[in-house]
Amino acid sequence: MPIYAYKCSACGFAKDALQKMSDAPLTVCPACGASAFEKQVTAAGFQLKGSGWYVTDFREGSGKKAEPATVPVASEGAKPAESSSSTAAAASPAPAPAAPAPAPAPAAKSGD
Repeated sequence: MPIYAYKCSACGFAKDALQKMSDAPLTVCPACGASAFEKQVTAAGFQLKGSGWYVTDFREGSGKKAEPATVPVASEGAKPAESSSSTAAAASPAPAPAAPAPAPAPAAKSGD
């Protein structure tokens, strides 16, 4: 059941109420008895998590997922941390791209 926030516009009394979605909204203030008790608009109290739902999925409108965080390199003399194959691959530097092959030399023309 959702929790709704209510506030009296007459006396300022505020209260959270646990109600079914099908229940009628509260209208009478329990503090002053005025019929000025109104439901407030509040932020959602949950986040979608799991495979496919991340906070960063749709930032900047690109639709791309955020890059995974890199594993910090241990300083010399520090004990290496246990790592899985995915973190070990992320920590190792990428190989340098191969140099392009040189263009072939023009063929020599023979005289007729």
